[in-house]
Amino acid sequence: MARTLPARLADKMGQGRRFDVEVVSEPFTAECEDPSTLMERITERAGAEGWDIVVALTDLPLHTQGRKLVVSLDHEHGLALLSLPALGGFRLQIKARRAVEETVIALVGPRPTGNEEHPQRQPSKAAFAGCLTPIRQGPVDENEGTDLRYVVSGPRGYVRVLAGMVRANRPWRLVPGLSKALAAALATGAVATVNSTVWSLAAALSVPRLVIATVGSIALMIGWLIVDAQLWHRSTENSPEAKLRAKLYNVSTVVTVGIGVLVCYVGLLAVNLVWALFILNDRVFASMTRAPLDAAGYLTLSWFVASTATVGGALGSGLESDEAIRAAAYSKREQERRNMLQSED
Repeated sequence: MARTLPARLADKMGQGRRFDVEVVSEPFTAECEDPSTLMERITERAGAEGWDIVVALTDLPLHTQGRKLVVSLDHEHGLALLSLPALGGFRLQIKARRAVEETVIALVGPRPTGNEEHPQRQPSKAAFAGCLTPIRQGPVDENEGTDLRYVVSGPRGYVRVLAGMVRANRPWRLVPGLSKALAAALATGAVATVNSTVWSLAAALSVPRLVIATVGSIALMIGWLIVDAQLWHRSTENSPEAKLRAKLYNVSTVVTVGIGVLVCYVGLLAVNLVWALFILNDRVFASMTRAPLDAAGYLTLSWFVASTATVGGALGSGLESDEAIRAAAYSKREQERRNMLQSED
């Protein structure tokens, strides 16, 4: 975004404007700092660096007065704070670029001077939310360093922020981190596929029972990963915003880990099916189970073995290091940020 932003802003603003963009990364901790405190930090940093406009982006879900914050703007000082999870979990790059462009254009626009009644330019609401999740202006206290705030609320806003948090957790990075658990699951599946008792069980199970076995094994894997890596977040505050933040953290962690485990389950199912096609003999199978080994038989056996192997993978996940699944939880990243701030202090 930093590479393309100057040219795009110059084209939109015209009038011979030129923009230089500087990127700075610093840790924010929602557990210790509210949006007002973050705005104060941005103000101090902007004054020290001599910046004209500052747009702060964070992957933390921010709350203000019981509402989920999308963006806060301070036209007087040229400052903005944008919470990326509020943009949702899809097409994040495009949405973030559009939001930053609209914010910068609004901040560099004309400001009222003296007794002039020239209104400040406001960024379009469409820059921050789609038609399915309408946003609205949020209340601003007089003592806050903010003159415009957009928030989302309600179930649709909650789902949008949650999707953005799961996107920030990068669930696709969880699968390679579970290499030892996958190895344990593959070993369990390979042994179970050639076990005659497993053949008989698979042939006798109905589809509802197979579904229950799938849900149970995936739930066991998710629960074990969260407990073993201590990913469950418990807030040390009793405020409503802290409780809501803890709830969002935990739900996003469960969804993120669930996506990773589900991908592993589908992979196990495919590997077990290929292994069964290669190793099993239909006559031996029929003699043991009194059921033909047709396409449905292969699929049912592979399905049941995948559930069994997932339970074995849950045991193997205990061998994983915390770093392997740290990215699946906001609470872990929050702890890292707090440690960074403490070391800097």
